[in-house]
Amino acid sequence: MQTDITVTTYQLHDLAEYINWIYFFHAWGFQPRFATVSDIHGCPACQEGWVSRFDETDRAKAREAIKLYRDARQLLNELDGRYPVYAVYRLMEANSDGDNLILNGVHFPLLRQQTRVHAEAPFLCLSDFVRPLSSGIPDTVGGFATTIDERMEAAYSNDDYQQLLVKTLGERLAEAAAEKIHETVRKEVWKYAPDEQLSIRQLLNEEYQGIRPAVGYPSLPDISVSFLLDELIDMKRIGIRLTENGMMQPHASVCGLMFAHPASRYFAVGKIDEEQLADYARRRNLPTDTIRKYLTANLQN
Repeated sequence: MQTDITVTTYQLHDLAEYINWIYFFHAWGFQPRFATVSDIHGCPACQEGWVSRFDETDRAKAREAIKLYRDARQLLNELDGRYPVYAVYRLMEANSDGDNLILNGVHFPLLRQQTRVHAEAPFLCLSDFVRPLSSGIPDTVGGFATTIDERMEAAYSNDDYQQLLVKTLGERLAEAAAEKIHETVRKEVWKYAPDEQLSIRQLLNEEYQGIRPAVGYPSLPDISVSFLLDELIDMKRIGIRLTENGMMQPHASVCGLMFAHPASRYFAVGKIDEEQLADYARRRNLPTDTIRKYLTANLQN
């Protein structure tokens, strides 16, 4: 299945319920249990009831979480209508060829997992979740990118607290847009899950079929594949620029792939040896030392 490159624009109120507040609070140094403030009613009685569930030593921190959440929601309302969030996606004809994907005829090299979860577990590669080229049957893989309006990064530049709020909210909004566009693709475009009926909590817990690994994350650790993805989905259409190292600008941006296979799951590539590094560099058609820079965290000591 193939589609044209599609651009979607969201207003902040379209994405608010898709925000994963756990990661927002993590960015501010709060443990996940404090993110449950987003699940309660905002009245004083409900808030005090929520605070009372914590040990006495944690209640001051819980009240800090209430204030932070209140400030974040207020800022969302102030920014809504001023700064949209953008998404671009494309469904591509795909097959696997060993540890490579072939996406609309473009070779997209991948890395194979090097650390087993348990003794019987296979060493996974994202290409394992796509029909092999030898089958003669084309499969489908999606590519996507999301980003905030770049002007949003400069908002409240004269207020350190508000600017940090904007930064952490921007990152969450880019992720929320990825969550929403993935839901739309599954149910309405790719239509492999047309009857999916999941709550927001189930969506954020990734209880849907398929996965959405992002570039730079454990399953897809080489950020330089952003250049390959840009060739396929033209991220410039939504204002994303790539630095010479493959980092996305604006900073609050996400890009990656979408897989539908029922058995697909996330994994960490882990540490790789010099042999795999050289093989991957050959498949990327880049010097080994260039690839080494992108995979420093994945190299064995």
